[in-house]
Amino acid sequence: MPVTTWNDIQGQDHAVGWLRRAWKADRLPHGLIFAGPGGVGKGMVANALATLFLCECPDGELPCAVCPACRALAAASHPDLHLIYRQLVRLEHEDRKASELSINLIRDCLIEPASRKAGLNRGKVFIVEEAELMNAAAQNALLKVLEEPAGRTLIILLTDQPDALLPTVRSRCQIVRFVPLPAELVQSQLTRRGISPADAADAAALSGGSPGLAIAWLQDGVVTGARELRERLERLISGKPVDDLPEWFRAATDALVTLRMERDKLASKEQTTRGAVLTYLTIAGRFLSQRMAASEDSALLERLCKAAEAIGRAAALVESNVNVSLIFQELAVTLEELAASAAGQR
Repeated sequence: MPVTTWNDIQGQDHAVGWLRRAWKADRLPHGLIFAGPGGVGKGMVANALATLFLCECPDGELPCAVCPACRALAAASHPDLHLIYRQLVRLEHEDRKASELSINLIRDCLIEPASRKAGLNRGKVFIVEEAELMNAAAQNALLKVLEEPAGRTLIILLTDQPDALLPTVRSRCQIVRFVPLPAELVQSQLTRRGISPADAADAAALSGGSPGLAIAWLQDGVVTGARELRERLERLISGKPVDDLPEWFRAATDALVTLRMERDKLASKEQTTRGAVLTYLTIAGRFLSQRMAASEDSALLERLCKAAEAIGRAAALVESNVNVSLIFQELAVTLEELAASAAGQR
């Protein structure tokens, strides 16, 4: 497949512009943190930068695409491009749950290879996915490499939670910010993949500017579930009770958990469940925000704000590991009270 270049990136002009200027001025830091929402192109930009960094005869700000390094990158076989992700732990322990980036994984896949000579003598690139999952020991072990890498080395940490990285890690890296993409651009990318205009429009609106998230939610049936959730929320804020809301939340999240666990049977059931709950709470929150932006009715705005606050509290409880059933019950009670209030105002 063709190598990735700056020309392949859409919607991240600020991040790409900064990196291109740093490259042109020969002032590219050896440690970078790509910070921004999931699925907005951080990995793609990291691959484009890695390709340029490892190319043996780049043409200005673009790789040549024909040298041995570029050909190896196109074939995903370059010995000096190291991708680090949590599932690598299963290379040695097939039955281990991949829930974090441990110190052993960082030592084996980054620190130790970083000390070796580059295979093609151009340099080494390490791309760490979900860098926020590095535990404190792993992050501390990484500090020396970030401060004084051996030879020509580039380390890129990808994260949607930069504050989860230790201050000592952040201080040794340049943070490059990535932003959500415009909904129109996400929709256009989806339709070019053969997704129907209706599904593309809904997925783009729901995903918060993340093409990657939109695609994942389409594949997981989340977009269909979001339509059902939207109908229930519309009824509630208009004063019509929805008695089955807790049951609907349970059924929708259970279906999503089952699908995701089938794809990764060693995933944590608890972690997957909480991720599924947060998925639908995120969708509910975005729907309410969109309704608030489009409304000028003061009474409706008050109900929407209260509903959004209830969703926010529920999400915080999920993050605090409160029992999911209790969260659904409390949320349903609050939303039903809002529905009753709306009915009394009609």
